[in-house]
Amino acid sequence: MPQFWLVKSEPDAFSWDQQVANDIEPWTGVRNYMARNNLRAMKQGDLAFFYHSNEGKEIVGVVQVAREAYPDTTAEKGDWSAVDMKAVGPMPVPVTLAAIKADPRLADIALVRQSRLSVMAISPEHWDILCEMGQWKS
Repeated sequence: MPQFWLVKSEPDAFSWDQQVANDIEPWTGVRNYMARNNLRAMKQGDLAFFYHSNEGKEIVGVVQVAREAYPDTTAEKGDWSAVDMKAVGPMPVPVTLAAIKADPRLADIALVRQSRLSVMAISPEHWDILCEMGQWKS
């Protein structure tokens, strides 16, 4: 059974439009141990929400893990990992952080509890709620 994730990117550093244009893109630059471990737990075929952080603060698309964890070539030192993500499609209705915080069913989601974490697991239940909010049909 596939797992679900949320990956965050600042749109001025790497945006949803760039992901779509490139189709498959290495997800690099993660320098937090918990986020790195989440990257390492991802399996080919897992789905993730693409979230614009800082600017926008909303889920804007869905990506799929195309290649499982491998050494991050952008790391100057340390044991860091990357995965390759493939664009699946845009979220028909972007799901804002404000809307997520306003929904009591999502009170314990990592995006609310650990807001600085850049790669996080999403439970199947929360995935379904967020898909419903964004009108995503998987």
